[in-house]
Amino acid sequence: MMYTNKMKSEIEKIINQINSSLDLLKKSIDWDKANNKLKELEAISLQKDFWDNPEKAQKIMQEKSIIERKINSYNNLKDSLDDNLEILSMAEQENDKGLINDAEKSIISLQEKSRIVQLEALLCGEVDGNNCFLEINAGAGGTESCDWANMVLRMYSRWANSRGFKTEVIEQSNGEEAGIKSTTIHIKGENAYGWAKTEQGVHRLVRISPFDSSARRHTSFCSVAVYPEIDNDINIEIKEKDLKIDTYRASGAGGQHVNTTDSAVRIHHIPSKVVVQCQNQRSQHKNRDEAMKMLKAKLYEIELQKKEQQANKEHEQKTDIGWGHQIRSYVLHPYQMIKDLRTNIETSNTTGVLDGELDSFMEAVLALKSKGIKS
Repeated sequence: MMYTNKMKSEIEKIINQINSSLDLLKKSIDWDKANNKLKELEAISLQKDFWDNPEKAQKIMQEKSIIERKINSYNNLKDSLDDNLEILSMAEQENDKGLINDAEKSIISLQEKSRIVQLEALLCGEVDGNNCFLEINAGAGGTESCDWANMVLRMYSRWANSRGFKTEVIEQSNGEEAGIKSTTIHIKGENAYGWAKTEQGVHRLVRISPFDSSARRHTSFCSVAVYPEIDNDINIEIKEKDLKIDTYRASGAGGQHVNTTDSAVRIHHIPSKVVVQCQNQRSQHKNRDEAMKMLKAKLYEIELQKKEQQANKEHEQKTDIGWGHQIRSYVLHPYQMIKDLRTNIETSNTTGVLDGELDSFMEAVLALKSKGIKS
């Protein structure tokens, strides 16, 4: 295929898109601040006693790596674009059609890199890079919704696995006949919260019920809430007098050994009415530590929502899990279609989505925020 001057307007459009992505990334990482921070971290990493505290050193090296990667992403894309624009300009002056063709091909190939750079720019929130907790609750629909909640758990577990994230079930309450009433999973990986936060809301399923002997169509709901894991250097004040801590015998995930003692922990934060629980560890002390992490995460998420002036209020003030609150609709009968109601992104590949292919939905939601970054 030959790329000639008739492609000039299309090439100019691609160049503008790439420059827009570069501007977005540069603004999102605060270019001067990021470069100064990188120099500071490099200086710290060269100190003789740097590795005396391995945990602190690893955290610094991780921060350094993330900043370095973002700066390199910008520089590599910009250098590639500048080099090809220079070649294209020279080729046009010399009317070298072969060289024009090669330069235009190279610029077109930069589109995908530009898209990735733009997505990186959108993951620029204060805690977007952190691990997260993802909570699923079955809604209206009884056994049907419990089964749907279990399908959603499988969907997010597969999505996390496809990205190389690690997942761990923190607590789980099984349905009476099938599925789960609720569960909380810990997702660990770079930008886990930044990606998963786009999934908060109510998910609606329409299908022929496998639990209905008359094979009627049923509508089921479950809610998804996502909270960022909070680093120790972010101060969330929690007073002991504001806590009500209960212990109980664990059930569900964790294996039969977990049921032998009252090791599970439930914490009520009285002022906010937030409740968290953990049952995946044998030790009551470890479950308490994990539950406190979750509590800090939820309280911090509430503060994030206040700052961003989001329409939804605190996570503990649950909306009805039913009609009118859904963010995505999964229709398996009478036709196959999954549609995100916020972005209008839809697909008939229902099997792929339920197997964890969620990136297109997540990317579209992140893209909605790009206007705010550009402005």
